[in-house]
Amino acid sequence: MALDLSGPYRAAFNKALPHAKQVTDQFHMVKLANKALDEVRRRVQIDTLGHRGRKDDPLYRARKLLLSASERITANGQVRLRGLLEAGDPHGEVRNAWHAKEKLRSIYDITNPKVGAETVDQLAADLQEPWLPEEVNRLGRTLWRWRTEISNWHKPRVTNAATEAAITCSASEGASGFTNFNNYRTRALLYASKPNWTLLDTLTPP
Repeated sequence: MALDLSGPYRAAFNKALPHAKQVTDQFHMVKLANKALDEVRRRVQIDTLGHRGRKDDPLYRARKLLLSASERITANGQVRLRGLLEAGDPHGEVRNAWHAKEKLRSIYDITNPKVGAETVDQLAADLQEPWLPEEVNRLGRTLWRWRTEISNWHKPRVTNAATEAAITCSASEGASGFTNFNNYRTRALLYASKPNWTLLDTLTPP
């Protein structure tokens, strides 16, 4: 059973389906690592230059490369990224956060479930080292809390990405033309709940 990083969902599944194996979705884990990395980049940007990113600032120029998968960065891109980090990351905090993100991504390349579980445990501990940025420490603590569900991925290798994409796309198409966020949200909730409109006339308002 694939799920995102939701404590209430996990508690509900534990109660309703205690024997089901829960799997933390890979997409949400990588998204969390990217979020931690971007938070470090933004903080270091302000700490070093005293303002939010501007188009000529090294870390602002590096933001897309940092969030890219390392294997998709070209040789020229790698050289550019190193140069931008040398110019804008004086204490190596962004570099360390980038390595943390890539290490987390690498656990999904492991094919052996036992090795995968051991790697998750070790990575969760490593990311909580006090010399790393607090944002990375927080990521490590999350990995530790969810280590069982993350490790479970290495057996079924399931994801709920297709389901979420289908729901999001269908709801978006159904809400096409809405310019008000509250109306859009209402339409999405109605779509997801699929109410029986034939019962509408039978309802009596309180």
